[in-house]
Amino acid sequence: MDLMIFIVSMIALIYGAGFIINESEKIAKHYNISAFVIGATLVALGTSLPEMAVSISASLKGSGDIAVANVVGSTIFNIALVLGVVFLISKKIVPKRDIFAKDSAWALFPILVFILMGMDGKLNFVDGILFLSLMLAYLMFLFSSNQVNSFNEDDIKEKFAWKKTALFLLLGFSFTILGADFAISSAGSIAKEFGVSQWIIGLFLVALGTSLPELTISVKAALNNNSDLAIGNIIGSNVANFTMVLGLSSMVNPLNINLQEYTFDILAALILSLMLVFISANKLYNKSAGIVLMVVLVLVIQNGLNV
Repeated sequence: MDLMIFIVSMIALIYGAGFIINESEKIAKHYNISAFVIGATLVALGTSLPEMAVSISASLKGSGDIAVANVVGSTIFNIALVLGVVFLISKKIVPKRDIFAKDSAWALFPILVFILMGMDGKLNFVDGILFLSLMLAYLMFLFSSNQVNSFNEDDIKEKFAWKKTALFLLLGFSFTILGADFAISSAGSIAKEFGVSQWIIGLFLVALGTSLPELTISVKAALNNNSDLAIGNIIGSNVANFTMVLGLSSMVNPLNINLQEYTFDILAALILSLMLVFISANKLYNKSAGIVLMVVLVLVIQNGLNV
């Protein structure tokens, strides 16, 4: 029964995020914002809502391991799985934006800040404020570096309606919040039933489920030859996970974290972030890079199953 509740909860999370993503993208296009910035802000924030809802709910329930593991696991899946699949299915990826020059630091800096803040074994209210400040700085940077795209204004205005958008956003938030509450309860029950730690459940089961919106959106964008939105979505989601998600979660309730106990998983997220920087620096947006990322994912999963 718990497994069925978990599956239904994940579906609610995904559909809720989908509503928010679609309507947010319409708002962004209506105001003529570039594809990368759309991907790294509104779409990324939309796809990070499941992680945020799950982690905040976990924090309120005193399940700090799930809250933190969800963020670490989502970062691993976003880069290794989502970016790996995007590279494997795309015929050719040529981002219009110089991702290495403008965005590589943001792909790496948040996880380094997370490690530094977690060295005392706890993420508290003050840490949460610092995380949110970092997210605000990231958003300000993105909009200051926005390269405006030219859209057909008549076509955009014809499809854009505030009443419809507000309704779907409300439905999206409702599905996301309710789905997260049931997901965290059922995930905890599954962990106890099978004798699996909350960290492993959060790292793999919950993180994979909450990363599905990123996978769906990025794959769709890649198939439509919109690589800027696909990569922007991944970088923006990872920044949001380590800043907004952990920030709000630690402000709601202090999160205990044992960096030494979960060194392998945190190191995996850090290494994958470094790989993303290396890929963007050398413009290795190809199938070979995708295969390497998928191999790293398999190694991480194998280690998790052996714990």
